[in-house]
Amino acid sequence: MSLDVSPKLLLEAERGDIREEDFVDTVRTSLPYAYDLIAALATELGSTEAEFTDNQTPPPSERERGELLRALASDAIRGSLERHFDVTLAFQNCHRVAAFRPGAQGTEKHARFTSTRSQVLNQSPEFRDC
Repeated sequence: MSLDVSPKLLLEAERGDIREEDFVDTVRTSLPYAYDLIAALATELGSTEAEFTDNQTPPPSERERGELLRALASDAIRGSLERHFDVTLAFQNCHRVAAFRPGAQGTEKHARFTSTRSQVLNQSPEFRDC
């Protein structure tokens, strides 16, 4: 299971739409490593003129790696985090998350980061089973 959904949030979802803030809070408490990593990247991006910031440090364990995979593989989670932090996320391998400025899709840097060439160049044997 990706998220630990409270009975209250589940009831609200069964009745209709939920507040995105409540969903993001569920992500924060359910996937703390992924949430904190993206928060740190967004903060770093906001304090620089760079087009993007990224994480190149592998997670400390498979648990944290799993959090990243779950957060970034879900359109709902990824989209909510992008809106919450006002960034565009990109993802390579099992841990290389990048935070771009909103609207970065189509820019040279974003296209380069998300290209098949960059994916191939960012491979190494330790990523085979991630």
